[in-house]
Amino acid sequence: MRAITYATYGDESVLTLDPDHDNPKPGPGELLVRVKAVGVNPVDWQVVEGRLEGHIDLRLPAIPGWDVAGVVEAGGGGVEEFMPGDEVFSYARLPVVQQGTYAEFVVVPEKYLALRPQNGSWAQTGGLPLAGLTALQSLAAVGVGASTGARVGVGEIVLIHAAAGGVGSVAVQIAKAKGARVIGTASPRNHEYVSELGAEPVEYGPGLEARLRELAPDGIDAVADYIGGDAIERSVALVKDPTRMVSVVNPKVTEVGGTFVFTQPDAKGLKELARLVDEKELEVHVQQELPLEKAAEAFQLSKQGRTRGKLVLVPDLR
Repeated sequence: MRAITYATYGDESVLTLDPDHDNPKPGPGELLVRVKAVGVNPVDWQVVEGRLEGHIDLRLPAIPGWDVAGVVEAGGGGVEEFMPGDEVFSYARLPVVQQGTYAEFVVVPEKYLALRPQNGSWAQTGGLPLAGLTALQSLAAVGVGASTGARVGVGEIVLIHAAAGGVGSVAVQIAKAKGARVIGTASPRNHEYVSELGAEPVEYGPGLEARLRELAPDGIDAVADYIGGDAIERSVALVKDPTRMVSVVNPKVTEVGGTFVFTQPDAKGLKELARLVDEKELEVHVQQELPLEKAAEAFQLSKQGRTRGKLVLVPDLR
């Protein structure tokens, strides 16, 4: 099979297209999936650069990528829920990071898989797993979103930093679906897009606090940070309850009483995302589809931090 590999930490220049990589074989409780689309996430190039060393068990050489949407080809022993031909998607981060999804085939534990949404393209499905689960799990941590334990009230104000990005754009839609009033930070060029998602856009940068106080004079009920930097520090004086602050990029959120979330594989969450997509409460915006061999270009685009929605690799796009 064709696969993107790297043998050492580094920037996108260490990525190599292997045209004849060995096909993976499913073991007990695993499924072989023919890859139709792979979401590109900032964590993909962060792993390749070695930024998560000490936080994950990585073995080189490796194939990057954790998102996947595709078709089941075969199953190992003990597989019960899926069969060949099923269209599935997954956040396929394994305990040992080595066999990733930037390839034509990938082996995924059955417990990590869900049937893909019937609405939307393969590219939209491929861009959903990590961004979608990150949005679900982080919003649930502050009482917004998850189908169980959510305490958001209709009209509660949720501030989402980086509302136009891959995670933020999904989080806006989930929070809206749960009845929240959403304010989203974004650059001016993305304000129209953020408005279309259902949020009230506000420009990040100098004067942010004043602009937020004007929009929410009585304070903000919950904050979700998907950008990092000083977003948490600038939001803490505006939120009514600091325990309802969450970040997926800044562990220091815990110092003010908030929650730091590192997204976990979750088939139940994937099913919830599929439901939201099929009920037309959630749509993944794909900024660009690229062929597998342009993974390095996808990394470069992701690093610019200007992506609106998702970048997606499509192995069949040649």
